[in-house]
This record gives sequence, structure tokens and C-alpha cells, in this order.
Amino acid sequence: MNQSRSTRRVRQMAACALFAALIAVCSQLSLPMPWGVPVNLALFAVYMAGTMLGPVWGAVSVLVYLTLAGIGIPVMAGFLGGPAALFGKTGGYALGYLPAALLTGWCARTAPRRPVRLVLGCVLGCAACYLLGTVWFMVLTGMDAAASLTCCVLPYLPGDAVKIALAAALTVRLDRRLPAGLLK
Repeated sequence: MNQSRSTRRVRQMAACALFAALIAVCSQLSLPMPWGVPVNLALFAVYMAGTMLGPVWGAVSVLVYLTLAGIGIPVMAGFLGGPAALFGKTGGYALGYLPAALLTGWCARTAPRRPVRLVLGCVLGCAACYLLGTVWFMVLTGMDAAASLTCCVLPYLPGDAVKIALAAALTVRLDRRLPAGLLK
């Protein structure tokens, strides 16, 4: 591995670690809800990981976050961690961050990166997260689809629309400010 390739790899790993930390911090900025799925900013950080790092490194940053949660580090909302938190009734939403980062990064990887394309990627990522999380929730709670969507998806859509718009706008702004290829 030559010097520039080695430097690039170190930069990618450092960015991956920073986004894993951002997901953990944004998970703590949460409001508890009666049915257990908190409103938090973690999905915003996942969108940012995907748009800024691309599908592979964005997904790796989420995988680092999930691994930390799985081994018991309290990185999930409400300072939860461990297998019980990760694989509990709301764990499917956290596991849904992985396809969310992949899809968001996949849509964002082309240049020029336009807000509409970034929004589309975030929407696809959000849909994948909701699909996995809601099916997981239904299996573990025994609730039907209508009830699960009513308590686990519909109340969150307005906030997710704001997170998606902010992630797209911030990505466009960061693209203008950061040197080309800094995070990729």
C-alpha cells in the first residue's frame, strides 16, 4: 500500500469512527414515547454517514455503532446497550440503520450531488429502516400491521421529513466547504 492509499484508508477509518460517535450522540438526543420507540436524531446521523461517507463506509460506521451497542456500550437511546436493547422490540429500527446508510450512500455517491437525489436516498433509507423495524416490532409484540404503523411509523414521519431535509441541505453545504474526496 503506497503512502497516499494508506493515508486515505486512515482518513476513511477516522471518518467512520467519527460518524459512529455522531450516531451514538444523536441517539441520546431523544424523547421517550409510550410504546418504547423514542424520537431521536440517530437516523439523521445515519443519513449523514451515508451521504458523506458513501454506501460502504457509511454502513461500516453504522456497523461499528451496532457492534458497540451489542457488546453493552450504552450508545442507544436512553443510554441503553447490550443484546437485550439491540434485539428487543425496538431493536429492528436500530438494525434498520444499516440498510438506511447503504441506500442513502448509494443514492448520494454520484456527482453532482443534488438535494433532490440526496432527499431520495434518505427517503429510501428511511423506508428500509421503517420496514425492518416495523416487521421486527410486529413479530416481537404480536401487534398487527395497522397498529404497529400507527404507533411506530406515523407519529415519526413529520420529524423524519425534517431530518431528511436537514441532512440533504447539510450535505450540500459540506460538499462546498470540504476538499474533494476528504471523507471518501
